Amino acid sequence: MTAVTAPRRRRSRGGRETAVAYGLIAPNLLLLGLFVLLPLAWAVSISFQRTDGFGGGVFTGLDNYARLLADPVFWRSTGNTLLFTLITTPLSMGLGLGAALLLNSVLPARAVFRSILILPMAVSGVATALIGLLVFDENSGVLNELLRFVGLPAVQWQSGGAAAFLSIVLVTLWWRTGFNMLIYLAGLQGLSPELQEAAMLDGTSWWQRLRLVTVPLLGPSSFFLLVINVIYSFQVFDLVFVMTGGGPQDATSVLVTYAYQNGFVVRDQGYAAAIGMVLLVFALVFTAVRWRTSRTKDLTG
Repeated sequence: MTAVTAPRRRRSRGGRETAVAYGLIAPNLLLLGLFVLLPLAWAVSISFQRTDGFGGGVFTGLDNYARLLADPVFWRSTGNTLLFTLITTPLSMGLGLGAALLLNSVLPARAVFRSILILPMAVSGVATALIGLLVFDENSGVLNELLRFVGLPAVQWQSGGAAAFLSIVLVTLWWRTGFNMLIYLAGLQGLSPELQEAAMLDGTSWWQRLRLVTVPLLGPSSFFLLVINVIYSFQVFDLVFVMTGGGPQDATSVLVTYAYQNGFVVRDQGYAAAIGMVLLVFALVFTAVRWRTSRTKDLTG
């Protein structure tokens, strides 16, 4: 009798634990459904419609996606988004790793430097962009005033395409380096010092220890930062919108600003939703590929 009732008690206890677990995660699932999944499904539906911002849309099938293929501004925005991602992601991660290595060593006033680097994280994207304008405004910005003071010509930070793009990249690096540094610093402080000591006893140089010991052990931190930085770069909006508005002549237009232009200025929400779906596919494909390659490396390593 006891042997029969024991499995039943275990199943009953397991059922109660499962019910409690679902009860605990139910509020999060409800919020996820209301604020993420439901708007996403709505956006997918709108992307197959022609809308003008007033009244209901008209179902047009894949017409919005066909328009994308023949839209030169869309392709320009896509290229700018990819270029922005390819520049800012490795640079911000490299600067963050370098800062973390310095601040993890015996450096005077480490706490002060950490606070200075982390400070931009406490500022919103719009505020960061306004600070960037104070520096890079081509008429009254601090940087151009300094250039004029030393006798150099001012740079056309808003009216020059390459300079405008560079200004957004520089402000982005300033904004994101502190976050990358914080994650890498946490990873460094979690590493076992015995591994470094063993490598030193083997006669390795600092560069060899960094390349063969430290960087591979920071793999989980690098994976997390790579995914986060790429997704942020795909979704960059506030810095571009405030600093350049996508100009001049679409030189700094990215996918999100182009979607905003179509959705809230032109009032073509269906086309804007189609652009958003393309952006979503980019992010999902990158994350899936990076996750797959990371798991493969872990299994083979």
